[in-house]
Amino acid sequence: MPLVRPKGANAAGTKAAGANENSLVESLQVCTPKDALTRLREGNARFAKAWTAARGGGSPEQRMQGLNTIWDNNCQIDPVALAQGQRPFAAILSCADARVDPSWLFACGSGELFQVRSAGNTAFDEAIASLEYAVAVLGTPLVVTLGHSACGAVEAAMASTPLTPLLEGLVKPIRASLKSGDNLTQAIEGNARYAAAQLTARSAVLKQAVSAEKLTIRSAYFDIGSGLVTLL
Repeated sequence: MPLVRPKGANAAGTKAAGANENSLVESLQVCTPKDALTRLREGNARFAKAWTAARGGGSPEQRMQGLNTIWDNNCQIDPVALAQGQRPFAAILSCADARVDPSWLFACGSGELFQVRSAGNTAFDEAIASLEYAVAVLGTPLVVTLGHSACGAVEAAMASTPLTPLLEGLVKPIRASLKSGDNLTQAIEGNARYAAAQLTARSAVLKQAVSAEKLTIRSAYFDIGSGLVTLL
């Protein structure tokens, strides 16, 4: 199932246009790692170390200074190139929770992560469509569905408290992932796995990319207290 590519994307064009495009792609991929998943894990290890060191001590400014060390020896794509396009090496489907910022969690600069966020990190229609674009048009080779500790959306899905019609629609796919007897952490992990499975179940584009070994889909769990992201 092909997607419409933006004008000029991967086009052959004239020799000059092709040369310019190749130069742009090289500039956009200057920070692209050989292994996307390994890069995410290494970045998260740096974040978790700084996050743990910042707990309970110093002033807010001192805590931020410590957290800024995650960017030491990091890579940043030229803003001139980013003004013309993007080639993210990974896409993250994560919760909209204010404590869950993928760029921080994985110590990634601008242009490296394609992010889709919504309360409960569910695979809603627009999220899947956005990820189809990331994979089919931008060539992103890795998608991670990321749940997190103390997720309010999953907690709401597990409760019997009446919700607004829109919130009921939001938690509906989360409730589909719930298993009897699960505690909150187990439900959050199950929801992340369920979202990952829904990507290929509902998208021919993503399913085909996985079959062609052009895409890897993983689910993960972020513990806010420790700062660690664990692959599921």
